[in-house]
Amino acid sequence: MTLRLYDTLTRTVRPFEPLRPGHAGVYTCGPTVQARPHVGHVRSAIALDVLHRWLRESGYQVVFVRNVTDVDDKIIHDAAHAGEPWWALGTRMERAFTWAYDAVQCLPPDATPRVSSSIPSITALIERIIERGHAYASDGDVYLSVRTVEGYGALSGQDPDQLRASDKEVAHGQTGQKRDALDFALWKAAKEGEPSWPSPWGPGRPGWHIECSAMAVDHLGEEFDLHAGGLDLVFPHHENEVAQSRCAGHPFARHWLHHGLVTVAGGSGEKMSKSLGNSTTVEDVLERVRPQVLRYALGAGHYRSQLEWSGQALSDAESAYGRIETFVRNATEAATGVEPGEPQASWPDFAAALDDDLGVPQALAAVHSGVRAGNALLAARDLPALAATLQVVRRMLTVLALDPVSQWPAAGGGELAPVVDALVQIAVEARADARARKDWARADEVRDRLNASGIVLEDTPDGVRWRLA
Repeated sequence: MTLRLYDTLTRTVRPFEPLRPGHAGVYTCGPTVQARPHVGHVRSAIALDVLHRWLRESGYQVVFVRNVTDVDDKIIHDAAHAGEPWWALGTRMERAFTWAYDAVQCLPPDATPRVSSSIPSITALIERIIERGHAYASDGDVYLSVRTVEGYGALSGQDPDQLRASDKEVAHGQTGQKRDALDFALWKAAKEGEPSWPSPWGPGRPGWHIECSAMAVDHLGEEFDLHAGGLDLVFPHHENEVAQSRCAGHPFARHWLHHGLVTVAGGSGEKMSKSLGNSTTVEDVLERVRPQVLRYALGAGHYRSQLEWSGQALSDAESAYGRIETFVRNATEAATGVEPGEPQASWPDFAAALDDDLGVPQALAAVHSGVRAGNALLAARDLPALAATLQVVRRMLTVLALDPVSQWPAAGGGELAPVVDALVQIAVEARADARARKDWARADEVRDRLNASGIVLEDTPDGVRWRLA
């Protein structure tokens, strides 16, 4: 099958047709590094990581670009209240985001442009837009003239005439005057105490929207394959990106992909957001569960669906991932060195699911079907078929970044698995010796110490097995 993805602009699921066959240029709006990442941020990263991984698995040479907004009204405000430089807060929070992305096994982007290092490109783009008659300077500010943009509102389905009264882009204390309520800032004149850079219109800093247009073109060209982000960015951010890029004469993104948001439990549908005071940080969650469980919880639904965050969702993910992990460990132990036979897991079903608009729920159904078949083969001691089934299941899990072997221990790399296994085996033998001497207290102590370390022993007809709690 050909990869087909939902396109926000056409509102259809259509084939992904890159500019150059076999190559894929992807730009996604990254974090505004104001505060520590919450689970909504990581849901976004995981959804797009599945796209990134599936493109690579499908044979594409991928250039994946994720920007960092390190200069922003909120960053400036929070840094001032904390009594630290804006760049210090931004750098610290960017490290926190990188840690969170790494913890849930997101592939690193090929480029991570930052606003503060992209000022020359941004000012050059604004100059081009002014020269083409689509923007104007006003007392140090520069605004894009929305009424000069043909087709404004097509991406988001908005009618400019109906937007006029609501004035979606309010000037926050800017010195210049807009000619039209719809016009939005490309450049903001400097204010006392805020960071600024020189420009043809005086010192200042970029508006929110212009930064992504400049950074995307810098790294992917004036026309590129796919632009991604959350549904909350469709308007005004991405609509304005399209407008200003077209005003510069750039075709810009050929395909627009947007993922659903994380909402808080309780049925209110309220988006998880730091500004709303309802966010749960990744750091807090990973004190309770392993990163693989969080990845499963945030990545198991379809990327376009809304995800309601709750303790039950996390518990369900822990159970589901535990079944996968137990099978992989038991099957690996039983089938090591066995010549693979005929698998009873379906890679074609898995691939077809991901080719159909990244259908992760259907792809996971193929994974769990393979796990159930593999457990039956393990019980029947059909080791050749088990070995083959394990290979297919692990290939699927690798695409979803959920393979327990490659992630052992939590986000630490598969090279430690044999060492850990050997150490646990020593403890298992010590427990067995204690039980043989009828030293039940010592046997229980060994088991309890392992359990406190997150390792559960299971006594089975085939001997003692262990798994992560």
